[in-house]
Amino acid sequence: MPVHLKPLSTKRRNLTPYSFLLPSLIIISVFWFLPIFASFALSLTKWRGIGPIRLAGLANYAKIFQTDEFWVALKNTTYYSVVTVPAGLVLALGSALVLNQKLRSRNFFRGVFFFPVIISMVVVALIWSWMFNKDYGIVNTFLTGLGLSATPDWLASSKTALPVIMIMSIWKGFGYGMVIYLAGLQGIPDMYYEAAEIDGASRWKKFWHITLPLLNPTTLFVMVIAFIGSFQVFDQVYIMTEGGPGYSTTVMVNYIYHEAFRRFHMGQACAIAYVLFAIILVLTIIQIRFFRKRMVDA
Repeated sequence: MPVHLKPLSTKRRNLTPYSFLLPSLIIISVFWFLPIFASFALSLTKWRGIGPIRLAGLANYAKIFQTDEFWVALKNTTYYSVVTVPAGLVLALGSALVLNQKLRSRNFFRGVFFFPVIISMVVVALIWSWMFNKDYGIVNTFLTGLGLSATPDWLASSKTALPVIMIMSIWKGFGYGMVIYLAGLQGIPDMYYEAAEIDGASRWKKFWHITLPLLNPTTLFVMVIAFIGSFQVFDQVYIMTEGGPGYSTTVMVNYIYHEAFRRFHMGQACAIAYVLFAIILVLTIIQIRFFRKRMVDA
């Protein structure tokens, strides 16, 4: 005897996909949206993690811009971002251009360049701390072997600590951009290059007038991701220098951590976090608009 299934109503059929999404939506709401709203509420209070919560209004936000530590942290973060993001982009694009050629060992070198990306930042930061150790680090051992008697204490000097962290961050992160650029390069049709060769265009002209403009969307993605990551740098600073010596390597997230978990100014830390969010948002919008204009002009 045939079984006749009753068709679902249109309303129930439309709600079915959302029922499958509901568990994920609940998890995202509890662990993402709820903390966002809760931290904003805390930014308007004075709270030390325990005890009563007192309303402070916008006092925390006003205090931020009157604190020297905030400006030092913002300066260090900006310096870190201005150096690491362009350097990482250039290295990523350059290595992608080389490894996009028909080389015998290109797959091996792709893996070598990408390998640091998948290593834990904690592990990398510890290894680089040992490498630049004044007494037994491989860098100073090499310099001593070259005949240099006075070797620098790299991570204990305010002049060299942040540059060492920046070099390590560039080395670790550029492989991610390289993979994205490789995908972008392989998506450029060969017919453009063939037409340019017929016109007698040089390699530089093909790169400048074909490759670079067609990679604008890829560059935008890589640059925005790298920029956001650079303004949220924390792990390597915390492990290698803890923000020192003095405040020479104190960055924004490091400053937030100190306010929240060492001074227990939870409201102040939340306010700084929202100021950082506003800075990242504004600068990201500027980057997107700049590249959109370039893509339209191209």
